[in-house]
Amino acid sequence: MSEEEAPKSAYELAMERLRQKDRDAGVEERLLNEEQKAEIAGIRRHYDAKLAEREILHHSERRKAETQEALQELEDNYRRDRERISSERDTKIEKVRSSSRR
Repeated sequence: MSEEEAPKSAYELAMERLRQKDRDAGVEERLLNEEQKAEIAGIRRHYDAKLAEREILHHSERRKAETQEALQELEDNYRRDRERISSERDTKIEKVRSSSRR
């Protein structure tokens, strides 16, 4: 059985469908240059560090929580902070990627 005949994983099939959907929509695939890859890696490292710092702070705050309500508020704040940080990261990465499309 050749590589072309081998069954594809669900991931490979999903990626093929997404690529086909992009082609049908006229989305042009562009590869990132080395500078853009390095910039994206730097963004990811920076935001991974921010997330880790926030997690450490969250664990510290949890130990100090005295009521269930206080604990719930901490959990809500932690979730919002993680979403905000992740959104900032994704926005910056997309900005770098979109600069390759110009």
